[in-house]
Amino acid sequence: MKIIEGCAVATVSGPVHWDGYVVFDETTGRIEDVGSGTAPMLGDRLDASGCLVTPGLINCHHHLYQWATRGLALQATLFEWLVELYPTWARLDASIERAAARAGLAALLKSGCTTASDHHYVFPRGVEDLLSVEIEVARELGIRFHPCRGSMDLGMSQGGLPPDTVVEDRDAILTACAEAIDRHHDPSPGSMLRIALAPCSPFSVTRELMRETAEFARSRGVRLHTHMAETVEEEAFCQELFGMRPVEYLEDLGWLGDDVWLAHCVHLSEREIARFGETGTGVAHCPSSNARLGAGIAPVVPLVRAGAPVGLGVDGAASNEAGELGGELRQAMLLARLAGGPAAMTADQALELGTLHGARCLGREDELGSLEAGKLADLTLWRYEDDLDHAGITDPVAALVFGPRPAVKTVIVNGRIVVEDGELRTGDEETIAGDIWKASVAIGGRNHDREVWRA
Repeated sequence: MKIIEGCAVATVSGPVHWDGYVVFDETTGRIEDVGSGTAPMLGDRLDASGCLVTPGLINCHHHLYQWATRGLALQATLFEWLVELYPTWARLDASIERAAARAGLAALLKSGCTTASDHHYVFPRGVEDLLSVEIEVARELGIRFHPCRGSMDLGMSQGGLPPDTVVEDRDAILTACAEAIDRHHDPSPGSMLRIALAPCSPFSVTRELMRETAEFARSRGVRLHTHMAETVEEEAFCQELFGMRPVEYLEDLGWLGDDVWLAHCVHLSEREIARFGETGTGVAHCPSSNARLGAGIAPVVPLVRAGAPVGLGVDGAASNEAGELGGELRQAMLLARLAGGPAAMTADQALELGTLHGARCLGREDELGSLEAGKLADLTLWRYEDDLDHAGITDPVAALVFGPRPAVKTVIVNGRIVVEDGELRTGDEETIAGDIWKASVAIGGRNHDREVWRA
């Protein structure tokens, strides 16, 4: 048994223990006990004085391949950004994917994230299976992984946004989806790897692929994911192409339900918010990406009040160059308050978005997202008492959410330490940084096209 003690413990589902402990079994990867004071059992004791222990954070939306194209299209709207970067992404290959996935997942682990979902939808012709590449990287680094086999079949020649060179044939997509499930999906308890199916977006996927993917996913018992209602331009596109709003389009195709979570959902009507709650449809809120692209502020508080799970997402590292999840707690809280005032969201509620709500989005709330006996031992220890940026904020959860970028001390996934004293234990950070530098230059060159704002 491992016993973490002498620390604050935020259980998320219950109280904060100001002087508490967490006991877990390294062999089973499960939490055995959580409480206040001294653990009433024998075990290998870890003094975590000055730290806060929380459930590991859960990243509900990402595009790992985009780590190789950060710092481009810096003043663009979403559609402008996509149009500029699609030709660059068409040059993606296995070596670039490996470097990008390693850098992106390493950054997530070092920011307190223990479970990550990735939405990969760019599969250039003649290139090996890039989904398998990132799955191998996740296994090496030791992060719990929920990759989504994405797809695009609506190219520019058919009225879509992406160039025809980066879209796939519908039959080939469904075959690849079946292969991904057969090869990788593990539905067993405690699974480290589960597959979801994820057509990219209404402006890059045909109606037929959306409907057929939903039917196929449900026949195989896997979850569904896509982008939805991110910008006003997307709304206008759907009105012109389909004669309805984005969410109406999804509902018409059977894409609302408790086996679905959708990225962004910035532009929703009151009726749509209510339908998300009624159907249990999840949302991956990506506050930094939405702000970077000027997309707007998602109605997170109304969605939660309606009963919808709302997790957090980093989104593509090309639209959120920070690429880390810990800071999204603060960003989500600040945007909620910008929209609804200073009482709109508390620090505890922000932490719940990044943990238990994220677990609900991925269908793992019975195993992840809170610190309870029987749940998986995915834990993050945050420094706050002895860290210069956080010392003096005596409420540890407030220090985590209101303070600067959270200071990670230890990250444990499935009972295994993967980050210790802030350093990655499952990969060499200098090598990872060197590889992503080379990959970024190879795919995108060096970008010095800068616009200077002048009064």
